[in-house]
Amino acid sequence: MHYFYSLLAVLLTVTAVPVFIYRLIREEGFGERLKQSFGILPKEVIVNVANKQAIWLHAASVGEIVAASPIAREIKNQMPERTMVISVVTTSGYEMAKRIIPQADGLIYFPLDLPWLSNWVVRAIKPAIILLVETELWPNFLKTARKSDIPVMMVNGRISDKSVNRYRYLGSVLQDMIMSVKKFCMQSSIDVKRIISLGANPELVFNTGNTKYDQTYTEVSAEEKEQLMTLYGFKERGPIIVAGSTHRGEEEYLFTALAYIRTIMPQVVMLLAPRDILRVEEVEKLAAEYGFNSLRRSTLPGKSQEHDVVILDTIGELGRVYSLGDVIFVGGSLVARGGHNILEPAAHGKPIIVGPHMFNFKEIHALLTKSEACLTVTGQETLSQALREILQNNELAMRMSENSWAVIKANRGAAIRNVQELKKLEETLKRRN
Repeated sequence: MHYFYSLLAVLLTVTAVPVFIYRLIREEGFGERLKQSFGILPKEVIVNVANKQAIWLHAASVGEIVAASPIAREIKNQMPERTMVISVVTTSGYEMAKRIIPQADGLIYFPLDLPWLSNWVVRAIKPAIILLVETELWPNFLKTARKSDIPVMMVNGRISDKSVNRYRYLGSVLQDMIMSVKKFCMQSSIDVKRIISLGANPELVFNTGNTKYDQTYTEVSAEEKEQLMTLYGFKERGPIIVAGSTHRGEEEYLFTALAYIRTIMPQVVMLLAPRDILRVEEVEKLAAEYGFNSLRRSTLPGKSQEHDVVILDTIGELGRVYSLGDVIFVGGSLVARGGHNILEPAAHGKPIIVGPHMFNFKEIHALLTKSEACLTVTGQETLSQALREILQNNELAMRMSENSWAVIKANRGAAIRNVQELKKLEETLKRRN
């Protein structure tokens, strides 16, 4: 079965060559990503981390990097002498890691999951241990780690409904992957049950909580908030609706709601962050169709401040920008994408609105809903009503804000628990050797 997986991986890589060429032309920085994905790592990174008993922390993209950042911070707090290398899959993840994980001694793109590439990169770095964030299980990479006698640990582990079903099709490859992991630190009791159902030894599985409660990179001081308000042209304007990580099909709902609310509160403005930055031009045109004057974040300051909507077209700023909102909508939820990280706005103590499709964040959504910090809407009418109610009812907005912050404070500490389990694992392995 593993042979067929490797063969499929090779075939998919070959068929993706036209896509690679297209992206080389269109995307700035894709060339470096592609080069490293094929095992050609920067010499300075190799010098910094190779043969130094490094802790290799792998996170796929922006969301996983957000989850990894408190763990990286805690590793440096508790194990300051250790070298740490971070790997990512996407360009946005790479940029985010540069911004929020200054503790890293090296930052690389993860190799394509081809047998010889995994072997080449692992041998080049020779880490002491590999930490996989959330669901980053790659068969050839794990096989290489196992053959090289490098322990692997899952941190802030998460297994979605879709992942459970997909993994089951892997048969013996799945069992090989599961057996390659020495310890599973999972986000929730649901994730614990799911990883055990996939074959993990219950004695190796721990519920350590979600490290996204521990994130601090989004913290904004009063002075910084004032500067952001000026930059975005929102000073002495508002209230402000922030819509984060929106997908195609959701902006129409949001612009319709904005038009409705402005008939009651003419000063309302919106800051909108599409999940895919390549959609910015599309969102600009849509805003114009609804009669709104929009500006891109990348053009500020320097253009007229007479705008209704700012479109966030930069990477890594959304978590901080949530601090400006009087109410937050988190996207991927009015369309069936499973939702996005609602802990970032909660960390700023904000009232939150989402759609009904939050299946990727079931437990967090349930907790914030039960705590009366998050409202779930079903479509256009309920979205408009919820936004209007929160913006017009100061008592409701304040109560939701306080509840959001209370949930964050009550659930912190996961990063410390993950690093404690890491230290225990290393101590156990030392005793066995």
